[in-house]
Amino acid sequence: MPDLTAATDKALTERSVNTVRALTIDATQAAGDGHPGMPLGAAGMGYTLFAKAMRYNPRDPKWPNRDRYVQSAGHGSMLLYSLLHLTGYDLPMAELERYRQWGSRTPGHPEYGHTAGVETTTGPLGQGISTAVGMALAEAHLAARYNRPGFEVVDHYTYVIASDGDLMEGISGEASSFAGHHGLGKLIVLYDDNGISIDGSTSITFTEDVPARYRAYGWHVQSVADGNDVGAITQAIAAARNEPQRPSLIAVRTVIGYGSPHLAGTPKVHGTVLGAEEAAATKANLGVDWPAFTVPDDVLAHMRAALDRGAKDQSAWNALFERYRAEHPDLAAEFERTTRGELPADFAADLPTYPVGKSGATRKASHDAINALASRLPELVGGSADLAGSNFTDIAGEKAMRPGDYSGRIIHFGIREHSMAAIGNGLCLHGGVRPFVATFLIFSDYLRPALRLSALMGQGVVFDFTHDSIGLGGDGPTHQPIGELMAMRLMPGLDVIRPADGNETVQAWAHALSSRTHPTALALTRQNVPNLNVPAGAVARGAYVLAEAGVTGGLAEGGAGATTEQPDGTVHPDLILIGTGSEVQLCLAARDVLEAEGVRTRVVSMPSFELFDRQPAEYRAAVLPSSTRARVTVEAGATLGWERYAGDLGEIVGVDRFGASAPGDVVMREYGFTAENVVAAARRTLARSRG
Repeated sequence: MPDLTAATDKALTERSVNTVRALTIDATQAAGDGHPGMPLGAAGMGYTLFAKAMRYNPRDPKWPNRDRYVQSAGHGSMLLYSLLHLTGYDLPMAELERYRQWGSRTPGHPEYGHTAGVETTTGPLGQGISTAVGMALAEAHLAARYNRPGFEVVDHYTYVIASDGDLMEGISGEASSFAGHHGLGKLIVLYDDNGISIDGSTSITFTEDVPARYRAYGWHVQSVADGNDVGAITQAIAAARNEPQRPSLIAVRTVIGYGSPHLAGTPKVHGTVLGAEEAAATKANLGVDWPAFTVPDDVLAHMRAALDRGAKDQSAWNALFERYRAEHPDLAAEFERTTRGELPADFAADLPTYPVGKSGATRKASHDAINALASRLPELVGGSADLAGSNFTDIAGEKAMRPGDYSGRIIHFGIREHSMAAIGNGLCLHGGVRPFVATFLIFSDYLRPALRLSALMGQGVVFDFTHDSIGLGGDGPTHQPIGELMAMRLMPGLDVIRPADGNETVQAWAHALSSRTHPTALALTRQNVPNLNVPAGAVARGAYVLAEAGVTGGLAEGGAGATTEQPDGTVHPDLILIGTGSEVQLCLAARDVLEAEGVRTRVVSMPSFELFDRQPAEYRAAVLPSSTRARVTVEAGATLGWERYAGDLGEIVGVDRFGASAPGDVVMREYGFTAENVVAAARRTLARSRG
C-alpha cells in the first residue's frame, strides 16, 4: 500500500501538477477542441492519486490487484492522458500531440480497450461513478470468496473523480444509494466541486447540500477547501481508508480553468480551448516556462517512479500469490481462470433439455439455465431490479450479498434499473465475475445508456429481460413492450436473442456466457410456450430451419419426416414463415394448415438477427433462399426492421401501437397473433409472388 505520509518536495509537487495542466493546454490547443477547464482545476487531485495514493503497475495495466481509477468526468480526458503518460503507461507523447485525431489513442473521452490504463469508457455523466460501484462490489465479493487468513490476495481500492454534472445525474444517486447501503468501504470518490456547468453557475439548477445527501446515503464525507492543497487531499484519502465500512466522498473545492487570467471560474473554459494568447498567459501564470509537449526532467523522474513502485508492489503480490497457491491450489487455479475470463470446457454440461410438446415459460427455462450454469461457474453472479420473483433470477442454495458479507452470488439491486446495468458493467470490467442483470423488457428503456456503454466496451454482461411482449397480459400498455426489441437490435455490438422455447433459451444462455466481446440481451416470455425439437447449436446460428417444407412426421415435434427435394438436393419451399419467441408456435400451426392445402411451407425460427447476420452467406442463403419470395414474419413487436427478411413481396405480422390490459391470450388474439391471421398473410404473399 502506498505510504501517504511520505513527504514530497513542495516545489516539485507544484511543478508536477502544473505539468499536467501544461499538457492539457498543449493538447487542446493543438486539437483546437476539447475541455481544458476540468483538468486545469482537478490536476491536484489527479496528481495526488497517481503520485501518492494509488497502487498500480504501468507496465502491467491488467494486474488483478491494482487499484482502479475511474474518471467519471470523462470530458476532462486530458487529465487522465497526461497522468498515464507521466507515470509510464504505454502512451507516448506523440499520442498526446494527436489528441482527438483519427486513429489516436487519445480520443475525446476515455475509451476502454483503446488506451492502456483506461478502466472504463466515460463521458456520459453519471456512468463512471456508477460503474465504479460495480468495480468496488466485485472487489468486495472476490475478497470474500478468495481471501484466507494471511492471504489477502484481493485487496485494492476503486478511486473516482466525479464532477458536479456526474452528481446531478439520476443514475449516480441510484448507485450511490446502493453503495452506501452495502457499505463499500474501498470506494473513494473525489468530488470536483467547481460550481460550474456549461450553462453557467451550478446555482441555477443545483443548490442542494451534496455532502449532506451523501451522509444520508450512508457515506463517510469530508471536505477539502482548496483543490491545489495536495497535502489536505492526501490526508483526506488517508482518512477515507480508515473507514472500511463506508464508501467515502471527498468534496474538493476547485476552480475550473485554474490559472487562466480571464477564463478561470467561468463556464467559457468548460468546453472551449483557451486560444493562443490566453494559453500563453495561463502558462506564465503557472510558471510553465518549458516548450509545448515537453516534460521537465525532474518532473518526469518524479512521476516515473511509479514504474519501480508498481513493479515492487506487483512483485510482492506475486510472491504472496505463490504462497497462496501452495496452500490453496484449487482456489488459486479458480482465481486465475476467472480473472482471465475463461470458461471450463464443460461449463454447459448441466444445462437441461426439455421434452417436446410440454410447455413452459422461457423465463422459467432461463431460471433453470442460471442454476445449471451456476453449479459449474462460481463467477456467475447477478440479480434483479426488485423483480427476482418475476424474472426468476435466484440461485438455489445461494445467499444475497449484504452489508459486510459479500460472499453471496445474488445481488438485490432495488428499483434502480439504470444503475443496475452500470454496476453490471463495473462487475464485468473488474474481472473475476460474470454478471447478469434482470428486469422487465419494458424497463430496458430505463437502463439503455448503460446497456449502450456495455456494447461499446464489448463487455459480456447478460441482460435478462422477461415479460417480452403484449402477451404478458393484464398489466397493460405501460408494461407491454412494443419497440424495445427493435431498438436494441439497432445498437451495434449487442446480441439480442428472443428464444422460442425452453431449449432455445438454454442454448441462448450458453452462447451469452461464451461471448466475451458482446453483451447479450435475452427477451423471455411470461406465458407458457410449447417446447420444440431444437438442433444443437441452432441458437448460435441466429436462425435455422425448424420445420421443412414437405416434411411429414413432425420435425418440430421430434419426428424425422421426409423432405421434398429438387434434383440438386436442395429444398425450395413455396413459402417461408419466420418467427421469434412465442410466435414461432403460430408459424408451426399455420404451416399445418398450409401444408394441408398443398403449400410447401418452411418454418424458420430466428431468435437473433445479429447472430444470423454474422453467419456465412452460404448458410444464410440456405435458410432464406432468394428463390422463395413468399415470406411472412411474425413477432409481437414493432414491424420496422423485419422488411430485411420479409423481402419486397412478404408480409409482416407485428404490432405498431400500444398494447391493452386484458388476459395475455386475449390481447394476442385481438392484436392478430393467431394462426388464422398468419395463414391469411401467407395467402396474400403467395398471391403476390405468383403474379
